[in-house]
Amino acid sequence: MISEPELEGGTGFDTIEVLTEVRPPRAPRARRPWLWALGGAVLASAVWGGGLYAYERRQERGPDLRGYGPVGAELCEKAEFKALSGILGKPGGAGDGPLLEEPALLMSSCNMAFGSAETGYQLSLRYTLHKVTDPGPEFAAHAKYYDLNTPIEGIGDQAFFDDRSGEGGEMRVLDGQAEIELTLYRQYGTDADADGNMIEETKPLDLSGIEVPMTQDVLALMEALKK
Repeated sequence: MISEPELEGGTGFDTIEVLTEVRPPRAPRARRPWLWALGGAVLASAVWGGGLYAYERRQERGPDLRGYGPVGAELCEKAEFKALSGILGKPGGAGDGPLLEEPALLMSSCNMAFGSAETGYQLSLRYTLHKVTDPGPEFAAHAKYYDLNTPIEGIGDQAFFDDRSGEGGEMRVLDGQAEIELTLYRQYGTDADADGNMIEETKPLDLSGIEVPMTQDVLALMEALKK
């Protein structure tokens, strides 16, 4: 007869295995890089799309014209030239140039004489408003091409001047999308005496520092063009 282990002095079971319903913890799941990449791509696409929409909206509205608008044939009337008149005398004999008004560009010009139309000083003025393209990157290059190498501070975004060897002065100003060109030059008139010798009738003026009144008149014109 086989006896039970405990009855025969056997050691029996040293441990008791307990079965439970608790499962051992799982190892952490590895992150899926493609999900992060997908999320980043979606975010980048949304940002790019928003930037594109904002850019297209800006394109629809066009550039900021800073209040500059159209002007008819009264350009020289708007300018007035009060500062230059104090040096050159009362202006007169104004003449208007051709007017160009297109969706992308506005150009207006005029001429004015100080003193005699034949022997005084002549002034030409041009106003250009770029409604679509930005003239800024090319403005300094154009000024250099016309030998305007002296920068003028305190007027517009950029301004350049040359005194034309003391015979007058030329100034170009850029303010946002608007360009203003002001040129002053001496008129020469001659006549013959009884012996047939040519006599110069023009009386030259000392125009040193002429850029100051020119700047004052251009600043006044810029304000007038915004009204």
